[in-house]
Amino acid sequence: MAALWRGCGRLLARRPGAAQALTAGALMGAGDVIAQQLVEQRGLHGHHCPRTLKMMAIGFCFVGGFAPCFLGCFLAVTGAVNGLSAQENWSKIQQDYTDALVTNYCIWPPVQIANFYFVPLQHRLAVVQCVAIVWNCYLSWKANRT
Repeated sequence: MAALWRGCGRLLARRPGAAQALTAGALMGAGDVIAQQLVEQRGLHGHHCPRTLKMMAIGFCFVGGFAPCFLGCFLAVTGAVNGLSAQENWSKIQQDYTDALVTNYCIWPPVQIANFYFVPLQHRLAVVQCVAIVWNCYLSWKANRT
């Protein structure tokens, strides 16, 4: 595990953009797997792999952490890749955006404040990544529910 952690640190130092993109994609995928398995209780046979791959691709190509813009765009992109019409997508965005943004502001500021005040520097990224899995689970559930 220590070797994996050191390897991630080297990748982050050499290619920070690629490391962040891979991390975002992996965390979005992990969040979707958790959403499908624990929240929606689909089971392994009911797991929708294309959905997980779509979430990973969105995380890899798009996620940057800018909440208001990101959430609106995330909901629009997810609706589009799920085949919603423009009108269905707009309705879903209107239904989900405010709740997702409020939830974002309830989760991330306290996490970051606690992270900067109480967590040693070398562990801060791990804290954010652990919370990101929970956040990505929420986003996957929110964006993919019908």
